[in-house]
Amino acid sequence: MKIRQKDCVCEVPQHSAVLGDEATSAAAPRVDAGPIAVMPEQDDNSAVGGAFFREAVTAAGGDLQNLGPDTRGLIWLSYKKSAELGEVLAANPQLTWVQLPWAGVDAYAQVLAEAARPGLVFTSAKGCYAQPVAEHAFGMILALLRLFPRRIRATSWDAEPKGISLFHKNVVIIGAGGIARELIRLLEPFNTNITVVRRSAGQVPGASSTVTTDRLHKVLPSADVVVIAAALTGETKHLIGSEELAMMKNTAVLVNIARGPLVDPDALVTALNSELIYGAAMDVTEPEPLPDGHPLWSATNVLITPHMADTPEMTAPLLAERISRNVAAFVAGEQFIGVVDTEAGY
Repeated sequence: MKIRQKDCVCEVPQHSAVLGDEATSAAAPRVDAGPIAVMPEQDDNSAVGGAFFREAVTAAGGDLQNLGPDTRGLIWLSYKKSAELGEVLAANPQLTWVQLPWAGVDAYAQVLAEAARPGLVFTSAKGCYAQPVAEHAFGMILALLRLFPRRIRATSWDAEPKGISLFHKNVVIIGAGGIARELIRLLEPFNTNITVVRRSAGQVPGASSTVTTDRLHKVLPSADVVVIAAALTGETKHLIGSEELAMMKNTAVLVNIARGPLVDPDALVTALNSELIYGAAMDVTEPEPLPDGHPLWSATNVLITPHMADTPEMTAPLLAERISRNVAAFVAGEQFIGVVDTEAGY
C-alpha cells in the first residue's frame, strides 16, 4: 500500500511490528461485528489523512461506514482528542470494538475508565512502533556513552580522553514489550548482559535475566545502561526518582523513550549536574513540550529529542497494518492484537 499526500510518501513498510507476550490476549472476548467508522477525519499528524487508514479497513474486508446506530467498530485516529472520544463512546453504546492509534494509552486513561463495560474491547498499537523507537534508543545509548552531547556542543578542541564502550556492559530495560524485545536484538553484537524489569513474572527471550518491578532497586546498582520502555500508569509515575538515581553508578546512563512522567525531572537535573550518573537521554519529558529555559536543557551530558523516536512516515504504514489485522479479526470473530487491559492501563 502506498499513498502520497502533500510531501509524504507512506510505503509498506521499512519496519515491522514486534510483539511482546502481552500484545495478544486469549481472554479477550469476541465481540459482535458490524460496520466500522474511522474518526476523526484527519489524524494528529499532518502527513497522513484518514483516507489512508480507511483504505486499510476496506482492504481487510471491513464494512466502512459513517458512524451510526449500526456501527460496531471504531478506528480512532487522534491522540489529542481523548475527550471527544469519550463523548462518542457515551453516545454510541452499540460499539463493541475501538482501535486506538498509539502504543501507550495513558492519554485515554479517563476515557477507558469511564467507558469500560462488558462487550467493549479496546485495542492499541502496542508493538507497532517498536522498531523505530528501539532504533532511536540504541542511538541514544551510544551517544551518551561516547559523550556526544558534550562533543557536539564544543566550540574548541576537547582533549579530555573520556568515553565508555558498550561492549559487555550491564543493560537494564524497564518494560518487556516490543520496544524492549527489539532493543535486545539490536544489542546482540555488543555481548551485553541484559536484565529486563517487568510487572509480571516470565522470561523475555534474549535477556540474561528477568525480574519483577519490586526488584528494580536490586538491579539498578549494577547497571551501566538503564532504558525505560514501560507504560505510564498511576503506579509508574516517577518510577525513577532521586532514590533510584542515587543507586546508579556514576558511570551509568539513563535513556527514556517511553513517557516523560516516568522520570522525576527535578531529581534528574540534580543527578546530572552533581554527576551522580554519567548522562541521560530523553525523547520524552515532564512537562512536554519542555519549556525554553528549563534546567534540563543545560544539564550535564544530557541529550533531548522532541518526542521524535518515530515519525508519521514511519508509523503510518505500521498503524495501517495493525488496523488491517484487527479489522480482519473483527470480521472473522477471531482474537485481536494489542488488547488493552483497562484496569492495568496498557
